[in-house]
Amino acid sequence: MPGTVVIKWGGGLITHKDRLCSVNMEVIDSLSKVCASSNKNLVIVHGAGSFGHMKAKKFRLAEGDIPGLEQLQAVDEVRNDMLELNRIVTESLTEHGVSAKSFPPHIWAKGTGPNFEGELPIHDGVTIVYGDVVDDEENVFGILSGDDLMLRYATELPDVERAVFAIGGVDGLLRVPPSKAGPDDLIEVWNPDMVFEGVHESEIDVTGGIGLKASRGAMISEKGIDVLLINGQISERVLAAIEGNSVIGTRIVSGNC
Repeated sequence: MPGTVVIKWGGGLITHKDRLCSVNMEVIDSLSKVCASSNKNLVIVHGAGSFGHMKAKKFRLAEGDIPGLEQLQAVDEVRNDMLELNRIVTESLTEHGVSAKSFPPHIWAKGTGPNFEGELPIHDGVTIVYGDVVDDEENVFGILSGDDLMLRYATELPDVERAVFAIGGVDGLLRVPPSKAGPDDLIEVWNPDMVFEGVHESEIDVTGGIGLKASRGAMISEKGIDVLLINGQISERVLAAIEGNSVIGTRIVSGNC
């Protein structure tokens, strides 16, 4: 029986984050092709990129309901934008022969952070979920990060072999800022006691950027599950990571390892 791999398609990987609601179709199709060539049971968690973060940042949706700020229309718009991005992702997978089914979190999940409520939906083919604006008991609404979805799926499903964070533009966690990094600056094994440099686009990103991925990756690793952070623009690396083969990237371990 094939094992399960939970993989994150980062929002900055599958969209152009500097252009509102603009997909990187070449990357999406490349990732879909990789998934079609693997026999693993896959759960895909995709980010929002330019389909969610820009409007969410403008209307402060991560902070919940703010009196005097007209946010409800923005909540609906971001949800609809994410449904559109998810449709594009799902159609790409289907066109590459993958049996995939999507489960929009605002329908089944409630609350934010790693302790959000809701039974994790699963499809007997490829399961797709994504970062979304969800209802919240205390704050009316909030943003459920794809990194928190990664944590829950990777640690609560049976037979999970590894969790893979596929990001855009860099090979993994780096010792110096990406603009100054060379091949020797890649951190091949990282734990929470180590410092790394990453780009957190605070003007856009509302869910914690690379730091949250690293943190959630360490929490997954604590459960004995392999965690990798790789360059998702290189399809050979994505496939190698899914299959458990040697690959250039960062292996994330817990602080106790």
